Amino acid sequence: MSAKLGSRLALVAGGTGGLGRAVSLALLEREYTVAVTYRRREEWEALQGAAGANKPQLEGYSVDVTDETAVAGLIENLAGNHGRLDALINTVGGYAGGIRLWQLDAKVFEQMLALNLRSGFVLCRAVVPVMLKWGHGSIVNVASKAAFDHAAGAAAYAASKAAAIAMMDSLAADLKGTGVRVNSIVPSVIDTEANRKAMPEADFAKWPKPEDIARVILFLCGDDAKVVHGASIPVYGDS
Repeated sequence: MSAKLGSRLALVAGGTGGLGRAVSLALLEREYTVAVTYRRREEWEALQGAAGANKPQLEGYSVDVTDETAVAGLIENLAGNHGRLDALINTVGGYAGGIRLWQLDAKVFEQMLALNLRSGFVLCRAVVPVMLKWGHGSIVNVASKAAFDHAAGAAAYAASKAAAIAMMDSLAADLKGTGVRVNSIVPSVIDTEANRKAMPEADFAKWPKPEDIARVILFLCGDDAKVVHGASIPVYGDS
């Protein structure tokens, strides 16, 4: 991989969260202009501080990425201001588990579908026409090992992540030969502060680090990955 990827625009949905923050910072280091969506103001401010000298290359938008109108407006704004959109990385997601299917609140089921599946649909629906216009682009959607490993008590989460991978695979088939690439990243439990709090007895050393996963995503966004299309790449660490 070359030392610098040049001046490109990447949109990181959920770009201030545990994984999203690492992805955003990695892209900034490679001289991307990075636009992030966020829901928590304090996370956006923390990312700005962590960006340091790269802060001028960072843009933040408080947008619900399951809202079609809001996302369409964001993409129109980015395309109009920058004249390009080279990469979309969707790190938005949520987890609900420990509940048997017949005891699961329907609202929780819908929430899992919204965060883990609808977010990718809404984002890709808005972004793909823009990328097709320029004949290039990379889309990376973050799924989960749970898409393949269907544990008890995680029916809604596993179903939403499995559906997300299927959706990206189909989109990749739609986009063959266009210059727009689509891939999925499939992590196990990521070593984030939230996951450590949720599972304090776990062996954190076995979990993949956000920074390590970010490097894989960075590769997928670059020209060195031009032959990688329609892949679901496991990033399990030692777990």
